[in-house]
Amino acid sequence: MKFIAIANQKGGVGKTTTAVNLGACLAERGVRTLILDLDPQANSTSSFGYTPGEHDSVYAALTGDADIADLVLPTQYKNLSIIPSEQDLAGCEIEMASEGDRLIRLKGILEDFRHSNVADYVFMDCPPSLGVMMTSALAAADELLIPLQCEYFGLEGVAKIVDLHEQIRNSGADLNVILEGIVFTMADSRTNLSTSVINDVRGVFGDVTYQTVIPRNISLSEAPSFSQTILEYAPSSAGATAYRQLAEEFLKRHAAVPAAVE
Repeated sequence: MKFIAIANQKGGVGKTTTAVNLGACLAERGVRTLILDLDPQANSTSSFGYTPGEHDSVYAALTGDADIADLVLPTQYKNLSIIPSEQDLAGCEIEMASEGDRLIRLKGILEDFRHSNVADYVFMDCPPSLGVMMTSALAAADELLIPLQCEYFGLEGVAKIVDLHEQIRNSGADLNVILEGIVFTMADSRTNLSTSVINDVRGVFGDVTYQTVIPRNISLSEAPSFSQTILEYAPSSAGATAYRQLAEEFLKRHAAVPAAVE
Protein backbone atom coordinates (compact mmCIF):
# COMPACT_ATOMS: atom_id res chain seq x y z
CA MET A 1 0.00 0.00 0.00
CA LYS A 2 1.44 3.36 -1.03
CA PHE A 3 0.26 6.69 0.43
CA ILE A 4 0.16 9.64 -1.95
CA ALA A 5 -0.68 13.15 -0.75
CA ILE A 6 -2.50 15.19 -3.39
CA ALA A 7 -1.76 18.68 -2.16
CA ASN A 8 -1.51 22.33 -3.03
CA GLN A 9 -2.20 25.07 -0.51
CA LYS A 10 -4.02 27.05 -3.21
CA GLY A 11 -7.70 26.25 -3.52
CA GLY A 12 -9.52 25.50 -6.76
CA VAL A 13 -6.59 23.90 -8.57
CA GLY A 14 -8.12 20.46 -9.08
CA LYS A 15 -6.97 18.48 -6.03
CA THR A 16 -10.30 16.78 -5.40
CA THR A 17 -11.02 16.44 -9.11
CA THR A 18 -7.69 14.67 -9.53
CA ALA A 19 -8.08 12.46 -6.45
CA VAL A 20 -11.56 11.34 -7.45
CA ASN A 21 -11.04 10.88 -11.18
CA LEU A 22 -7.50 9.49 -11.13
CA GLY A 23 -8.71 7.08 -8.45
CA ALA A 24 -11.66 6.05 -10.61
CA CYS A 25 -9.47 5.54 -13.67
CA LEU A 26 -7.06 3.36 -11.72
CA ALA A 27 -9.98 1.37 -10.29
CA GLU A 28 -11.30 0.92 -13.83
CA ARG A 29 -8.03 -0.81 -14.63
CA GLY A 30 -8.38 -3.15 -11.68
CA VAL A 31 -6.07 -1.25 -9.32
CA ARG A 32 -7.41 -1.09 -5.76
CA THR A 33 -7.58 2.57 -4.80
CA LEU A 34 -8.68 4.30 -1.61
CA ILE A 35 -9.36 8.03 -1.24
CA LEU A 36 -8.69 9.45 2.21
CA ASP A 37 -10.60 12.71 2.40
CA LEU A 38 -8.67 15.03 4.72
CA ASP A 39 -10.45 18.23 3.70
CA PRO A 40 -13.21 19.41 6.09
CA GLN A 41 -15.06 20.71 3.03
CA ALA A 42 -15.54 17.01 2.20
CA ASN A 43 -15.84 17.42 -1.56
CA SER A 44 -14.39 13.98 -2.29
CA THR A 45 -16.90 12.52 0.15
CA SER A 46 -19.91 14.14 -1.51
CA SER A 47 -18.57 13.20 -4.95
CA PHE A 48 -19.48 9.61 -4.14
CA GLY A 49 -22.91 10.40 -2.74
CA TYR A 50 -22.01 10.33 0.94
CA THR A 51 -23.32 13.09 3.18
CA PRO A 52 -20.46 14.70 5.13
CA GLY A 53 -20.85 13.92 8.81
CA GLU A 54 -23.08 10.89 8.23
CA HIS A 55 -20.10 8.58 8.79
CA ASP A 56 -16.97 8.89 10.91
CA SER A 57 -13.93 10.53 9.35
CA VAL A 58 -10.25 10.08 10.15
CA TYR A 59 -10.99 12.42 13.08
CA ALA A 60 -12.24 9.38 14.99
CA ALA A 61 -8.95 7.57 14.39
CA LEU A 62 -6.85 10.60 15.31
CA THR A 63 -8.65 10.93 18.63
CA GLY A 64 -8.43 7.21 19.36
CA ASP A 65 -12.17 6.60 19.10
CA ALA A 66 -11.99 4.26 16.09
CA ASP A 67 -9.68 2.03 14.11
CA ILE A 68 -8.98 3.58 10.73
CA ALA A 69 -9.66 0.28 8.97
CA ASP A 70 -13.25 0.47 10.21
CA LEU A 71 -13.74 3.84 8.51
CA VAL A 72 -13.37 2.56 4.93
CA LEU A 73 -16.57 2.79 2.90
CA PRO A 74 -17.32 1.34 -0.54
CA THR A 75 -18.21 3.48 -3.52
CA GLN A 76 -20.36 2.63 -6.52
CA TYR A 77 -17.16 1.68 -8.35
CA LYS A 78 -15.42 -1.66 -8.02
CA ASN A 79 -11.88 -1.36 -6.61
CA LEU A 80 -12.53 2.19 -5.34
CA SER A 81 -13.25 3.01 -1.69
CA ILE A 82 -13.18 6.10 0.51
CA ILE A 83 -12.61 7.24 4.07
CA PRO A 84 -15.00 10.20 4.25
CA SER A 85 -14.50 13.62 5.76
CA GLU A 86 -16.69 15.88 7.88
CA GLN A 87 -16.72 19.46 9.07
CA ASP A 88 -15.57 18.36 12.54
CA LEU A 89 -12.20 17.57 11.01
CA ALA A 90 -11.51 21.30 11.09
CA GLY A 91 -11.88 21.16 14.87
CA CYS A 92 -9.45 18.29 15.03
CA GLU A 93 -6.86 20.44 13.30
CA ILE A 94 -7.28 23.11 15.99
CA GLU A 95 -7.01 20.51 18.76
CA MET A 96 -3.85 18.98 17.30
CA ALA A 97 -2.14 22.32 16.76
CA SER A 98 -0.99 22.51 20.37
CA GLU A 99 0.01 18.87 20.74
CA GLY A 100 3.56 17.64 20.47
CA ASP A 101 2.85 14.70 18.17
CA ARG A 102 0.66 16.67 15.76
CA LEU A 103 3.01 16.16 12.83
CA ILE A 104 3.41 12.39 13.19
CA ARG A 105 0.11 11.20 14.67
CA LEU A 106 -1.48 10.58 11.28
CA LYS A 107 1.72 8.88 10.13
CA GLY A 108 1.55 6.42 13.00
CA ILE A 109 -2.07 5.58 12.28
CA LEU A 110 -1.41 5.06 8.57
CA GLU A 111 1.68 2.92 9.16
CA ASP A 112 -0.48 0.50 11.14
CA PHE A 113 -3.13 0.70 8.42
CA ARG A 114 -0.55 -0.07 5.72
CA HIS A 115 -0.43 -3.70 6.81
CA SER A 116 -4.15 -4.16 6.24
CA ASN A 117 -3.55 -4.37 2.49
CA VAL A 118 -6.92 -2.76 1.78
CA ALA A 119 -5.66 -0.93 -1.31
CA ASP A 120 -2.70 -0.59 -3.64
CA TYR A 121 -2.75 3.22 -3.54
CA VAL A 122 -4.21 5.64 -1.02
CA PHE A 123 -4.78 9.16 -2.31
CA MET A 124 -4.95 11.72 0.49
CA ASP A 125 -7.09 14.64 -0.66
CA CYS A 126 -5.56 17.48 1.38
CA PRO A 127 -7.19 20.76 2.41
CA PRO A 128 -6.13 23.98 0.64
CA SER A 129 -3.97 25.34 3.45
CA LEU A 130 -0.57 25.00 5.06
CA GLY A 131 -2.16 23.86 8.32
CA VAL A 132 -1.79 20.82 10.52
CA MET A 133 -3.79 18.44 8.32
CA MET A 134 -1.74 19.10 5.20
CA THR A 135 1.61 18.95 7.00
CA SER A 136 0.47 15.75 8.73
CA ALA A 137 -0.39 14.26 5.34
CA LEU A 138 3.02 15.15 3.93
CA ALA A 139 4.69 13.65 6.99
CA ALA A 140 2.73 10.42 6.46
CA ALA A 141 3.00 10.19 2.67
CA ASP A 142 5.33 8.13 0.55
CA GLU A 143 4.85 10.54 -2.33
CA LEU A 144 3.55 14.02 -3.09
CA LEU A 145 1.46 14.74 -6.18
CA ILE A 146 0.81 18.42 -6.92
CA PRO A 147 -2.08 19.51 -9.17
CA LEU A 148 -1.04 22.82 -10.73
CA GLN A 149 -3.57 25.11 -12.37
CA CYS A 150 -2.18 26.61 -15.55
CA GLU A 151 -2.29 30.21 -14.35
CA TYR A 152 0.29 32.67 -13.05
CA PHE A 153 -0.62 32.27 -9.38
CA GLY A 154 -0.19 28.54 -9.79
CA LEU A 155 3.54 29.13 -10.17
CA GLU A 156 3.66 30.80 -6.77
CA GLY A 157 1.65 27.98 -5.24
CA VAL A 158 3.90 25.21 -6.49
CA ALA A 159 6.95 26.98 -5.05
CA LYS A 160 5.32 27.10 -1.61
CA ILE A 161 4.25 23.46 -1.55
CA VAL A 162 7.67 22.30 -2.77
CA ASP A 163 9.28 24.35 -0.01
CA LEU A 164 6.95 22.76 2.56
CA HIS A 165 7.86 19.34 1.18
CA GLU A 166 11.53 20.07 1.81
CA GLN A 167 10.78 21.34 5.31
CA ILE A 168 8.99 18.09 6.14
CA ARG A 169 11.95 16.08 4.89
CA ASN A 170 14.47 18.23 6.76
CA SER A 171 12.45 18.04 9.99
CA GLY A 172 12.98 14.30 10.10
CA ALA A 173 9.23 13.64 10.20
CA ASP A 174 9.38 11.90 6.81
CA LEU A 175 12.83 11.53 5.27
CA ASN A 176 11.55 9.37 2.42
CA VAL A 177 8.65 11.37 0.99
CA ILE A 178 9.39 12.19 -2.63
CA LEU A 179 7.91 14.71 -5.04
CA GLU A 180 6.32 12.16 -7.34
CA GLY A 181 4.85 14.50 -9.87
CA ILE A 182 3.20 17.74 -10.91
CA VAL A 183 -0.04 17.49 -12.89
CA PHE A 184 -1.13 20.46 -14.99
CA THR A 185 -4.87 21.10 -14.62
CA MET A 186 -7.46 23.42 -16.14
CA ALA A 187 -5.29 24.04 -19.17
CA ASP A 188 -6.73 26.11 -21.98
CA SER A 189 -4.94 25.33 -25.22
CA ARG A 190 -6.33 28.54 -26.74
CA THR A 191 -4.29 30.77 -24.45
CA ASN A 192 -0.59 31.54 -24.41
CA LEU A 193 -0.70 31.64 -20.61
CA SER A 194 -1.34 27.92 -20.19
CA THR A 195 1.47 27.06 -22.57
CA SER A 196 3.81 29.51 -20.84
CA VAL A 197 3.09 28.09 -17.38
CA ILE A 198 3.61 24.51 -18.57
CA ASN A 199 6.90 25.37 -20.27
CA ASP A 200 8.16 27.35 -17.27
CA VAL A 201 7.41 24.58 -14.78
CA ARG A 202 8.84 21.87 -17.01
CA GLY A 203 11.96 23.98 -17.41
CA VAL A 204 12.46 23.87 -13.64
CA PHE A 205 11.15 20.42 -12.69
CA GLY A 206 11.80 18.43 -15.84
CA ASP A 207 10.65 14.82 -15.68
CA VAL A 208 8.81 15.41 -12.41
CA THR A 209 6.01 16.96 -14.46
CA TYR A 210 3.48 14.66 -16.07
CA GLN A 211 3.18 14.70 -19.84
CA THR A 212 -0.58 14.35 -19.57
CA VAL A 213 -2.28 17.73 -19.26
CA ILE A 214 -5.83 17.97 -17.88
CA PRO A 215 -7.87 20.43 -19.97
CA ARG A 216 -10.42 22.90 -18.72
CA ASN A 217 -13.58 20.86 -19.25
CA ILE A 218 -17.11 21.69 -18.15
CA SER A 219 -17.97 18.02 -17.62
CA LEU A 220 -15.29 17.75 -14.93
CA SER A 221 -16.99 20.59 -13.08
CA GLU A 222 -20.49 19.19 -13.48
CA ALA A 223 -19.87 15.55 -12.54
CA PRO A 224 -19.61 16.03 -8.73
CA SER A 225 -23.06 17.62 -8.58
CA PHE A 226 -24.43 14.26 -9.77
CA SER A 227 -22.23 12.30 -7.31
CA GLN A 228 -20.38 10.81 -10.25
CA THR A 229 -16.85 10.64 -11.53
CA ILE A 230 -16.09 11.79 -15.04
CA LEU A 231 -16.08 8.14 -16.20
CA GLU A 232 -19.75 7.78 -15.36
CA TYR A 233 -20.94 11.31 -16.10
CA ALA A 234 -19.21 11.90 -19.43
CA PRO A 235 -17.07 8.88 -20.37
CA SER A 236 -16.27 10.19 -23.84
CA SER A 237 -15.40 13.72 -22.79
CA ALA A 238 -11.99 15.34 -23.05
CA GLY A 239 -11.77 15.25 -19.26
CA ALA A 240 -12.35 11.49 -19.12
CA THR A 241 -9.80 10.89 -21.87
CA ALA A 242 -7.21 12.99 -20.06
CA TYR A 243 -7.66 11.27 -16.69
CA ARG A 244 -7.46 7.84 -18.33
CA GLN A 245 -4.18 8.92 -19.91
CA LEU A 246 -2.99 10.24 -16.56
CA ALA A 247 -3.78 6.89 -14.94
CA GLU A 248 -1.78 5.08 -17.60
CA GLU A 249 1.17 7.42 -17.11
CA PHE A 250 0.89 7.04 -13.34
CA LEU A 251 1.06 3.26 -13.59
CA LYS A 252 4.05 3.38 -15.93
CA ARG A 253 5.87 5.65 -13.46
CA HIS A 254 5.18 3.16 -10.72
CA ALA A 255 6.23 0.23 -12.87
CA ALA A 256 2.81 -1.29 -12.37
CA VAL A 257 1.18 -3.49 -14.94
CA PRO A 258 -2.44 -2.39 -15.39
CA ALA A 259 -4.78 -5.13 -14.27
CA ALA A 260 -7.37 -6.46 -16.66
CA VAL A 261 -10.82 -5.04 -16.19
CA GLU A 262 -13.17 -7.77 -15.02
